[in-house]
Amino acid sequence: MALKQVILIRADLKLPKGKMAAQAAHASVEATLRSDKEKVKEWRNNGQGKIALKVADRNELYKYNQLAKDAGLTTALITDAGRTVIAPGTETCMAIGPDDEDKIDGITSELKLM
Repeated sequence: MALKQVILIRADLKLPKGKMAAQAAHASVEATLRSDKEKVKEWRNNGQGKIALKVADRNELYKYNQLAKDAGLTTALITDAGRTVIAPGTETCMAIGPDDEDKIDGITSELKLM
């Protein structure tokens, strides 16, 4: 089974690249910490595959978060503290997995690369 992690980032926020990278890193780490340890071990041993995809807005972010949860996948939704460029409490991105890439693709395959 091939494993990967997907990070969904809100396109409507038009985050600066550095802020986007930091938010994606928060999501990746948080989802990894919440994931099954054996899956994480296998994922790490095989290159820690990740892909960044864009969602239109907060509603779409919530939609994919719920779809992933309903499928039994680990998720991490990131809410910004508001210390830099966006308001406190803004949901910026989320991560799914690491988990079976076929399960994740079943939910996110129509999304575009960030």
